[in-house]
Amino acid sequence: MTTKTTWNAQIDITEEGSKVTADAVLIGKGGERMVGHGVARCNPADQNDPVIGDELAAARALSDLTGKLSEHAARDIESHTHNPVTGSLV
Repeated sequence: MTTKTTWNAQIDITEEGSKVTADAVLIGKGGERMVGHGVARCNPADQNDPVIGDELAAARALSDLTGKLSEHAARDIESHTHNPVTGSLV
């Protein structure tokens, strides 16, 4: 038997001057939401390229989201096995 589940992800990016923030939102089964946050700032000595700031902030938001999702999975594993999870899940 094959089961297919769809999770949707959205990244919202906000630029304020030389600061870019990103929120990576994962919407899972039953509408459960998990959010990762990321920030990027342009060094005053560098030429401001908004695309690079967007990419960095989005990558950091996704990395934060990855960590939160892994922690959630570890708690779920521990609740089923009653043993602590050791090591990295990713």
